[in-house]
Amino acid sequence: MFETNVLGLIRVTRAFLPQFRRQHAGHILNLSSVAGLVGQAGWGYYNTSKFAVEGFSEALAAEMAPLGVRVTIVEPGPFRTDFLGRSAVLAVRHMAEYDDSVGATREYFHGQPGKQKGDPLKAMHAMMAVVESPNPPLHLLLGALAYNRFKGKLERWREEIAAYEEVTLGADFPEGE
Repeated sequence: MFETNVLGLIRVTRAFLPQFRRQHAGHILNLSSVAGLVGQAGWGYYNTSKFAVEGFSEALAAEMAPLGVRVTIVEPGPFRTDFLGRSAVLAVRHMAEYDDSVGATREYFHGQPGKQKGDPLKAMHAMMAVVESPNPPLHLLLGALAYNRFKGKLERWREEIAAYEEVTLGADFPEGE
């Protein structure tokens, strides 16, 4: 998974960057997932690969912006593709100790194929609109699940940052040292 999702993406990007640098223009769309923004039980390996896509893409955007090249990270929720169908791979070994955390993920995999809310055609149109936009976003969430899940994470994160502000800021040397 890491080989395909991350190293493959990096290799393909490196292959066309010289052309983008020469023309001082271009728009790179890197396909990530809401799983690249929010970790969940039972998705650890997938989260790992998608978080890596996020970090690579954010750094790439900062490096390429002065050259006129834009980067957008596409972060869909579940779409009606074969992702949860034939391409889904579940752990063979079932461990009861994880039923409370990973059990929901197993149930989701079994019950969702063909029922995902996301429309792939609408996602394609959204991506085309972003490429044609004069001010495209760095991050493009697609679908209500992606939007709501990430919005919830941001709210929890704000609360956590505020609750530990003193601890966080106290980790520096005092001013002047």
